[in-house]
Amino acid sequence: MRFTTLFILFFVSLNSFAQMDSLRSFKVSAYVESYYSHDFADPLNNEKPDYNYNYKKHNQPNINLAFVKANYQSKRLRSNLALMTGNYAMYNLSSEPNWAKPLLEANVGYKPFEKHDFWIDAGVMPSHIGFESAIGGDCLNLTRSILAENSPYYESGIKFNYTNKKQDLYVAFHVLNGWQKIAIPKGDENPSVGVQVNYKPTSSLTLNYSNFVGNIKVDSLNACRIFHNLYAIYDASSKLSFIFGFDIGTQKRAGTKTAIWYTPVIISKINLTKKSKIAGRLEFYSDQQQAIITTSTPNGYQTLGASINYDYQISPKVVWRSELKKYHSKDAIFRYAESSNQNTTATMALIVKL
Repeated sequence: MRFTTLFILFFVSLNSFAQMDSLRSFKVSAYVESYYSHDFADPLNNEKPDYNYNYKKHNQPNINLAFVKANYQSKRLRSNLALMTGNYAMYNLSSEPNWAKPLLEANVGYKPFEKHDFWIDAGVMPSHIGFESAIGGDCLNLTRSILAENSPYYESGIKFNYTNKKQDLYVAFHVLNGWQKIAIPKGDENPSVGVQVNYKPTSSLTLNYSNFVGNIKVDSLNACRIFHNLYAIYDASSKLSFIFGFDIGTQKRAGTKTAIWYTPVIISKINLTKKSKIAGRLEFYSDQQQAIITTSTPNGYQTLGASINYDYQISPKVVWRSELKKYHSKDAIFRYAESSNQNTTATMALIVKL
């Protein structure tokens, strides 16, 4: 089943409902995230190592993500279209066809029941997995975690989602094109599925569970991938907040052992003043059997990462960010003029939201 075709048909069928809705709004917004990053190992090709898809360029000013977004919202109809460019689009969507690479979002949603907050959305949407997104200005850290870089940022398909009246419980069921896929190659039409449950027991605590179950292609053969994403966001005070995350996945194909990878992460943020804050991250990513990250080394990808960043809000629409990050791996997986098991980068970014 091709969800791209279904998305178009779904959009056409919803146009008639828009005519019956009196409460409508249409907004256009823009986002630009420029940056400069220095890799202290001085990569010869001016690109930082694999396993990272944002802030990829070394020692040259660049654009990580820039997009223009149109949003329509009414009582029973909503839609989003966002077209992008930058390093994120170039590297994270490199396997997509050219027509799909500019698509950050392209989706429509319909609310079938007037008295219940239940929506059906279809198209290209942000991933239901994880607490970080492609939009750096929405994340506590300047760069993304290894967890985020190696799980879906986006997805395409159909989402059935419900929010209760107290606004403290959100539940969604996803039927997807696959693991971070927009266009599906011929012969790979089997859909994947995913669930998300987001619960807020108090105003200061958010608990989330998301998963993915589906077949993926590994060396032209099907493999069953099952992935679980858990996180908690805790606002300890008006100045201090934490994110605790843990992902674990398994992958199995005929004639092979089940591969397992996992990654814990903790992030903390401190608001120093109304305009400035610092945030730190400590993470570990273990993929010894190289199901997600291929290193061709004896111990696979087993990497500890630590970072600290400082943000300053120049104006309501402009923020300056800086970060120092270090990776330490069990094997010498960072390959430059000489291979090393360590990698250190410093990054600065200027973000404008319009």
